[in-house]
Amino acid sequence: MSAPRAEHHEVVVVGAGISGIAATIRLREAGISDVVVLEKADTYGGTWRANTYPGCACDVPSDLYSFSFAPNSDWSRVYGTQPEILAYVDGVARDHGLDEVTRFGVELLDASWDRDHWVLRTSAGELTARFLVAAAGPWNEPKIPDLPGLADFPGEVWHSARWRHDVDLTGRRVAVIGTGASAVQFVPEIQPEVADLHLFQRTAHWVLPKLDHAVPRAERWLKRRAPLVARAIGAVEYAAMELVGTAFHHPRPLMHALEKVGRAHLRAVVRDAQLRAALTPTYLLGCKRILFSNHYLPALTRPNVTVHPTGVDRVEGATVVGSDGSSAEVDAIILGTGFHILDMPVADRVRGADGRTLAEHWDGSPEAHLGTVVAGFPNAFVVLGPSLGTGHTSAFTIAEAQVALIVDAITTARREGWSALAVRPEVQAAYVAQVQDALGSTAYNAAECHSYYIDANGRNSFSWPWSTGELVRRVSRFQPDEYLVTTHETAEVTA
Repeated sequence: MSAPRAEHHEVVVVGAGISGIAATIRLREAGISDVVVLEKADTYGGTWRANTYPGCACDVPSDLYSFSFAPNSDWSRVYGTQPEILAYVDGVARDHGLDEVTRFGVELLDASWDRDHWVLRTSAGELTARFLVAAAGPWNEPKIPDLPGLADFPGEVWHSARWRHDVDLTGRRVAVIGTGASAVQFVPEIQPEVADLHLFQRTAHWVLPKLDHAVPRAERWLKRRAPLVARAIGAVEYAAMELVGTAFHHPRPLMHALEKVGRAHLRAVVRDAQLRAALTPTYLLGCKRILFSNHYLPALTRPNVTVHPTGVDRVEGATVVGSDGSSAEVDAIILGTGFHILDMPVADRVRGADGRTLAEHWDGSPEAHLGTVVAGFPNAFVVLGPSLGTGHTSAFTIAEAQVALIVDAITTARREGWSALAVRPEVQAAYVAQVQDALGSTAYNAAECHSYYIDANGRNSFSWPWSTGELVRRVSRFQPDEYLVTTHETAEVTA
């Protein structure tokens, strides 16, 4: 007796964050009704669901941080907070009926290409799909440092993306390891509560003032009733962010000008010369992610805070020992150590036509044509993939550009009767070479610093080297001549 046939769908989307929601909505609007979303968590939101640490907020202006098809003019602050962004994203998904096609609590374990379809093994069983959209995103899996003794620490340990709201930090001695974008936000929130806060800083970051404030009710009312006003405000904010983008692409002298702002902010807030020296970066602004905060530097000047300008070497019992020999005995350790940005777990779970995983193909250096399609992986798409990251652009803009390409590719394949399409290897190679060449003169690559932009092989596999307008123009276009296609009738690869 033959085994029962696996459940089949036209498209399976993995991940129900911003990019997965955008892909699913646009595919359904294009007439592709047989779409299923797999989400390992119990609700929508992606990174905005996972990151609930105190002070969590966006560093892109709120008016730029929404779906183009569901604009929101009612943000309470210039920069949206996590609860408000999550409520917006969840609301858009449910308003568009995605709860009808989303399977929560279902994790992708493995996906393999089999002649003309994908075979997906999940925590809830097996299913097949004609097209696979991997929308898990790069801010999905926390990176836990491999520190000797950390597993034996007698107190509480957690990553900022898995915040322990059940632990009361009042009067506790706390070590924070890592000083990136998350720590900059939660450190000022917990500093007034704890008895002692020991901040272990491997590298000083550039911290610029954040032009944030509550949006007056009158302004919110006006934007709701006068969409042209809302668009005008958004256009001004977009222009300001693109100016920052120009600085990334032409770092000298533009980044040097922004560095003066950072130094002035540091001098104004941190009066102690020794502490100020420890907090002063020694690399070009933009080489690492720029941080924006009005509260982080002031928090570090408080009497109960000790800044250890060093990485962590090990944990001995309840003591955190720095690489410079300094130490701190603490009751809790909070890890602000980032995410698996360039070694995304989904890369180990998706196998292409030759049976090798994405991770094996990439061998430490992720690459995809237009950050979206990978040679050797037919009918598969990656959203928020390699070489699309910027230091100033909304993730909504990037995801929607990719989704436009994905929808065009899938609808074209259906219309033309293609059973499969895969980007030509030479097209991908030429694109990757062009990106890498253009990155050479940007702030991302122009200085020596340790950042998550740089992969295991020392190559920048994260950053986009051109403007946001160029990203949208190039990435959103599906060009059939760049692909090898297989027809249903002949099952042969043709141009």
